[in-house]
Amino acid sequence: MASRKMNDLKKMSKEERQKKMEEMKFELVKSKVSAAKTGSSRIKEIKKIIARMLTLDKLNK
Repeated sequence: MASRKMNDLKKMSKEERQKKMEEMKFELVKSKVSAAKTGSSRIKEIKKIIARMLTLDKLNK
């Protein structure tokens, strides 16, 4: 998955973001398992995407 920009995330509905966040959290777990072999750059990217989603959720409350 390519990195998500804030504008792309703003266009998503709250339900879509929630579903995408669940997918990203699952992908984060998978990446942590394989990080020993491949490196941690993907983990950092996933964490940033999750943080953007959480920021949008807090701004929209």
